[in-house]
Amino acid sequence: MHYELTEEQKAMKELATKYAARTIAPIHEQDEVEGIFRPEIVREMGELGFWGAIIPEKYGGTDTGFVSSVLITEAISRVSPAYAGHFLTQTVGTGLAILNNGTEEQRQEYLPHLVSARLLGCFAATEPDAGSDLVSMKMTATEDGDGFLLTGTKNWITNAPEADIGLVFAYTDKGKRHHGISCFVVDLKNNPGIETRATEKLGQRCSKVGEIIFTEAREPKDSLIGEKGDGFKILMGLLNNTRLFAAARALGLEEACLEKSIEYARTRVQFGKPIGKFQMVQEQIAEMYVHHEASRMLVYQAAANKDRGINDNLEVSTAKYFACESAVKAADAAMKIYGAYGFSMEYPIQRYMRDSRALVMTEGSSNIQKIVIARNLLAL
Repeated sequence: MHYELTEEQKAMKELATKYAARTIAPIHEQDEVEGIFRPEIVREMGELGFWGAIIPEKYGGTDTGFVSSVLITEAISRVSPAYAGHFLTQTVGTGLAILNNGTEEQRQEYLPHLVSARLLGCFAATEPDAGSDLVSMKMTATEDGDGFLLTGTKNWITNAPEADIGLVFAYTDKGKRHHGISCFVVDLKNNPGIETRATEKLGQRCSKVGEIIFTEAREPKDSLIGEKGDGFKILMGLLNNTRLFAAARALGLEEACLEKSIEYARTRVQFGKPIGKFQMVQEQIAEMYVHHEASRMLVYQAAANKDRGINDNLEVSTAKYFACESAVKAADAAMKIYGAYGFSMEYPIQRYMRDSRALVMTEGSSNIQKIVIARNLLAL
């Protein structure tokens, strides 16, 4: 597929590709086995300008746009979907929500530090009994004097054990349902009412996930993002961005599966010839390539439209659904091509399979994306 990129976009993609190959790749497979997160890598990517691509220059960003950010995410994800995921926690999720909904004081206080990764961020909406059905959240933020008392538990929060600040969604008026949810920017490291716990998981183990427990955690009035009751609207806008970047991570993972499969099919000899000469292997590689190219077009088009000011949730959900499901299929096909070697810990294929499963769940499951798509088409 040919998609015309600017010279600046090409340079950003090349920089990200080289950084991932030189810095992340040599340590990544062993770090994944041991579950090691290296914050210095996130900070280095901040220094290179990666996280700031969608943030205005006045707040420390480069303002090169969504397409540039997607290209960087794709390039990093070829090596590490885990580290590519910090786009969501630094700026695509946390940073853009503050930019679009916060006060000027909040933007000045937080955005430059998120762009540089001097502060690590997260956003916290999911709860033990509120995953896809976020309105079922139980967490509350009760007004108390000159602040709010936050009480409840968030789980499956990316960066929870590591983040310095987080966007936290809680009810300020449960009787209003959607319109009673509010959003707060919270200091997670210096509040005695906040505790975090890490959660062990199957894949993307260089990215830490966990619980955040709030026990009457006091936050000042100026921690509120937007107005009381704006939280659900802020969250839906946030997810419309983070879903696109889940799809961009899937692109990188698909590409890694395709590259490794082609390499192996050319060099693995059975029955006296490379297995790439067998039609069933050719079919698997061709199918992988077609899905990857289609995914790329959907993701790039959605990113380009965001740069034009078009925020189409149908387009984003379509890209998220197709690209993430394609990544799972690509990892499965790569496992079949490698056979028993793919099942061994010696090759990265087993990691691709584990990493891919997170992508169809995160930022709204595939079933949720199909609901969004169908409701848009049916105008329901």
